[in-house]
Amino acid sequence: MELQNNKCVMVMDEALPLGILANTAGILGITLGKQVPETVGPDVCDRSGKTHKGIIQIPVPILKANQEKLRAIRAQLYQPEFSGLTVVDFSDVAQGCNVYDEFIEKAAHTEEDEYTYFGIGICGAKKLVNKLTGSLPLLR
Repeated sequence: MELQNNKCVMVMDEALPLGILANTAGILGITLGKQVPETVGPDVCDRSGKTHKGIIQIPVPILKANQEKLRAIRAQLYQPEFSGLTVVDFSDVAQGCNVYDEFIEKAAHTEEDEYTYFGIGICGAKKLVNKLTGSLPLLR
């Protein structure tokens, strides 16, 4: 991945409570890191010789949207135009499960249009990411 021509963002449901927002951001970040490992830089050493694990090498703005806009973005991401983007999502279907096997089972029996998305992580070509999210405000 050529970092200068790519962008990663997280789009969060602005109505979520702070704890759920933080949890969603953490889950999306870990999953994006797995899906796009080349964005994570090498470990670094500080002046005292202590090592710090590498972090993502590009900014990841956290944007906000209402549930309707979040769902519309997720729907667009299924279109062929956006197939080259890396997309991860977190929803009520996942959040309501205690173990991963429960999530697998619940997801298999839930239609996509029944999901309530808490957040979406998108990484890829800056032009495409901006087309989807360029007008969204930062979550503050």
